[in-house]
Amino acid sequence: MTTALLMTLDLLAAVLAAATWLGAGVAAASHRLRTALALLAAAVLASLARTGVVFGLASAGWWFAQEKVTVALPLLLVTGVAATALAGPRLVRAARSPSGDGAAVSPAVVVSLLGAGYAAAGGLAGTLLIGYPATLSTALVTVAAVAGAMLITWRIVAGPGRSPRVAIAITLVTGLAGTGLAFFPSPEMDDGREVALSHSGMGHLAMAAGSPVTPVGRPVTSLRGPDAPATGGAVRRYTLSAGTATITLSSGQKVAAWTFNGRVPGPPITANVGDLVEVRLRNTDIRSGVTLHWHGYDVPSGEDGVPGLTQEAVLPGQEFVYRFLADRPGTFWYHTHEVSDLGVRMGLYGTLIVGPPSAGVDLTLPVHTFGGKTVVGDHDQPIDQRVSPGTPVRLRLVNTDNTPHRFALSGTPYRLVAVDGTDLNGPGELDRTALRLPAGGRYDLAFTMPAGRDVVLNTDDRTPSVRLTRQASASAAEEDTKAWPDLDLTTYGTPAATPITSADRFDRRFTLVLDRGLSLAGGRPMYAYTVNGHAFPSIPTEMVSQGDLVLLTVVNRSRDIHPWHLHGHRVLVLSRDGRAPTGSPLWLDTFDLQPGEVWTVAFRATNPGLWMNHCHNLIHADQGMALHLAYEGVTTPFHGAHGG
Repeated sequence: MTTALLMTLDLLAAVLAAATWLGAGVAAASHRLRTALALLAAAVLASLARTGVVFGLASAGWWFAQEKVTVALPLLLVTGVAATALAGPRLVRAARSPSGDGAAVSPAVVVSLLGAGYAAAGGLAGTLLIGYPATLSTALVTVAAVAGAMLITWRIVAGPGRSPRVAIAITLVTGLAGTGLAFFPSPEMDDGREVALSHSGMGHLAMAAGSPVTPVGRPVTSLRGPDAPATGGAVRRYTLSAGTATITLSSGQKVAAWTFNGRVPGPPITANVGDLVEVRLRNTDIRSGVTLHWHGYDVPSGEDGVPGLTQEAVLPGQEFVYRFLADRPGTFWYHTHEVSDLGVRMGLYGTLIVGPPSAGVDLTLPVHTFGGKTVVGDHDQPIDQRVSPGTPVRLRLVNTDNTPHRFALSGTPYRLVAVDGTDLNGPGELDRTALRLPAGGRYDLAFTMPAGRDVVLNTDDRTPSVRLTRQASASAAEEDTKAWPDLDLTTYGTPAATPITSADRFDRRFTLVLDRGLSLAGGRPMYAYTVNGHAFPSIPTEMVSQGDLVLLTVVNRSRDIHPWHLHGHRVLVLSRDGRAPTGSPLWLDTFDLQPGEVWTVAFRATNPGLWMNHCHNLIHADQGMALHLAYEGVTTPFHGAHGG
């Protein structure tokens, strides 16, 4: 049974427990004693079922059960046992009395049953509204809320003259204490060590809390790209002007967009290894500002394009020049990082391809959603291209959306030769197998155009996105790909030695538990997408030193998919749900965490700077699911509060 299924069963059991306990209390108060007795039995069974499911979740990882084991279950079991012991015998006796269902029961029976229902509901609310981790504050508030509800019920059932004043006082003190503790500030940094070390005197600690920084040490603005290419390389100069415009899709439909140079996607940026890429960004009329982030390309930190952290946003009438050395080939992309949820969605993105084009046909296919329609490049209709049999073909798939896309290539076997700009080792031939591409991720597909049939690329099992035909008049046959299995990347390709293994001694270890709940984000309460119970900018900054070997465990205990993206570094996948990859080594910059999944990845800290580490569903990042990774001694002169 999967962790995601256990999470669903836990919610179902919690709802049933709350409903049956509350139903039993209402039935007892209404003198329907046989109904109350039946609902009491159902409530006991539902509570036992939830207990079993919670222990199943705990076996999958403490992260999935912590608030349930420490708060919800004890509260439910204490009130449930008390209600069963108090109400059970009395309901049996009352139900057997001559008056039957019309017999009255004492207020204590009603209150105990409803109290167990309040406890079950409180535990459910804790999971849905607060999530991970349960703290002393949340425990006190939950207990006070349940106790307060029971006291109000007692007053209603027993009458105003019988209010237990001591219990009221204790409940008020408990609730106020829990509420007060919630406003204690979270730690500003996490050094990733088992024993905390002192990092006094480093300016980026104030930056982590979103406050201005007095530069101390090496400023991030000094971490810039070179002024000249490598030996034998050339200078590739581009100018991108960001502005609002109306674009015309291939169908003729006009769409209001935010554009680079009046087009969506923006102009493709290409280079060869050794070239110096120089991009002059100008802002014409994007009022919120704009930057350029080179997604998946490990540029120097000062070129990373994160407003408030590595630079100021480029406002209308301003410009900023980015320079970086093209030092590895592959498929990448660029996008704004200022108000990125809106900016990318509106069209501020483009592709970055390093390396000479492959022989034959080489197509770069950024996939985006405009107005609910899937668009490949600027095509909202299939791209038709004639390809002669025997021609090598490379399709570079780039997901520029917030959510995954599913691709299926019919008409020929193919190989998945690269993921996130890194070649796979020994990729085998695939046929009738679909590929699920995370938000922000890239897949490179390679095949030889067959002689006997045409080739069709489907996106999300709907109409074809690309049709490669043998002759101009041919019509590629469409195939139903919905039933095709999705490729498991962790089992694909051939194993090879890696510079990092799970047996290594790691200098830093970080765990990120992804959830959703109420959080104080910069002192402002919100229902946020959280990391370890906090929302940006209140999530502690991850601290590393140059050369550190870093282990990152990312846990998804929410019901959403989270594509996780660390700026400035590729990570090596060590395990998913405790199982090590059996195929090619996987070096990724974006990886999808399905609900209930646990990924363990690692990287060597060799790119000093200040970096974002965030969910690349940019809506989630904008609503709290983002944090910083900082190298010791690197500071920023900017406000440091960028989160999206």
